[in-house]
Amino acid sequence: MPPRLIPYSLPPRDPDWQVQRARELLTELDARRSCRAFSSRPVPRELVELAIAAGHSAPSGANRKPWRFVVIDDPAIKREIRIAAEAEEKESYDHRMPQEWLDALEPIGTTWEKPFLEIAPWLVVLFRIDWEETNGRRLKNYYPAESAGLAAGFFLYACHAVGLATLTHTPSPMNFLRDICRRPENEKPYLLIPVGYPAEDCQVPDLVKKPLAEALQWNR
Repeated sequence: MPPRLIPYSLPPRDPDWQVQRARELLTELDARRSCRAFSSRPVPRELVELAIAAGHSAPSGANRKPWRFVVIDDPAIKREIRIAAEAEEKESYDHRMPQEWLDALEPIGTTWEKPFLEIAPWLVVLFRIDWEETNGRRLKNYYPAESAGLAAGFFLYACHAVGLATLTHTPSPMNFLRDICRRPENEKPYLLIPVGYPAEDCQVPDLVKKPLAEALQWNR
């Protein structure tokens, strides 16, 4: 059966406006930083839900939307996540990470301690869903990792655009998040994202980003 099609178009834009808007967008996004010092200032639930709705609008393999956003503000659950994450991180910093990795992290100044997991008003755990069961059949999802990455990017931009700070936290391994969030085996933790406002005394590393010329190629 052929797909049902609907009209699609974009509003006409003046080329000069497009370039100016692109410059403004670049300036806005270039100002984003990973935040590790959060304020406990409350963030409305509706604001977080709308940012997640933006993430959920991302494209995905075969339109399966192979992701789940688990949103946490319960202090007891946040505490549980922090304890488990710090246990894995301490093991990684002390024994798992090769020196080359530790050297790469040194300019960022991270350690195994993660107090922001309790201080940030919201924790958003993004799971990728590799397969789903429907009517007793296991249906494979296509490109779940790539799709979850797109959803994460949309969500991170939405947060930044409305004035919220975020961090893409990836304690490894992350299976404890599935247990704490009580998700089934077909869902794999993908990212742990604290969401909130920066602390008043927040500081971030003064990092130099890779020049665009090193990441861009035109044609061959």
